[in-house]
Amino acid sequence: MRLRRSMLFVPGSNTSMVCNAFVYKPDTVMFDLEDSVAISEKDSARLMVFHALQHFTYADVETAVRVNPLESPYGLLDLEAVIRAGVDIVRLPKTDTVDDVLDMQNAIEKIEKEIGSKKETKLLAAIESALGVVNAVDIARCSKRLMGIALGAEDFVRDLRTQRTKEGLELSAARSHILLAARAAKINAFDSVFSDVKDKEGFIREVTYIKGLGFDGKSLVNPNQISTLHSIYAPTKQEIEWALEVIEASEHAKKHGLGVISIDGKMVDAPIIARAKSVIELAKASGVMGDDEDE
Repeated sequence: MRLRRSMLFVPGSNTSMVCNAFVYKPDTVMFDLEDSVAISEKDSARLMVFHALQHFTYADVETAVRVNPLESPYGLLDLEAVIRAGVDIVRLPKTDTVDDVLDMQNAIEKIEKEIGSKKETKLLAAIESALGVVNAVDIARCSKRLMGIALGAEDFVRDLRTQRTKEGLELSAARSHILLAARAAKINAFDSVFSDVKDKEGFIREVTYIKGLGFDGKSLVNPNQISTLHSIYAPTKQEIEWALEVIEASEHAKKHGLGVISIDGKMVDAPIIARAKSVIELAKASGVMGDDEDE
């Protein structure tokens, strides 16, 4: 099971973070060459990320890079560098339409062909506008390279002509639509960053909320948020015990040819059994349960 709970944004111009982000153990390191990098530093940041992607310290970490738009003077240069360096995922900024994804896909395929790469670089589309949210269903289905779609809240609320609040009501419709689009296309869905790094209680509330909605993970800007996020996403002891009980009951029923399973007076059907198995899978992947503990 590929965990993508945490995607840590790392400014491509921040030498210390680029060299050391792996030590914080996020599920994915997201090097940024777009908004967090000043125009005067675009070339040096690209070169630094190019070398970091090839360093052995990132060999066991999933890597992603947010490149500049292809229509900008830097987009294609970014893409050439990160594909040649072997990045796992390219994050598209400000994805409004299917054409945005297909244009990026075509550019990647051309570079991969030129260098003889056998690796199929994945795509992650950032939805950051009302138009992008409206087109999210089509975007999510348009490319076999697309592994997920993500909400970019700051640009989105600007497009709505409003502002972010702690309650997050202004993001409700976008979150629901993006999540449904991702699930219909069987790809990942990622929530936006929580930028107030001093508000730990607010961060916990938001992570608990988006986990409950069904998001696979969340973009982060502060490495101190990683352990909190991972602990919230890990199944609790009670959830694991429930899942083991459901799986044991289903196996017993199957062995004895029983058609109906009941636990504590509640009927257990196929969707519940599937959810129990996913809880155990997540518990093992999260490290809160050993491979032999379900035997």
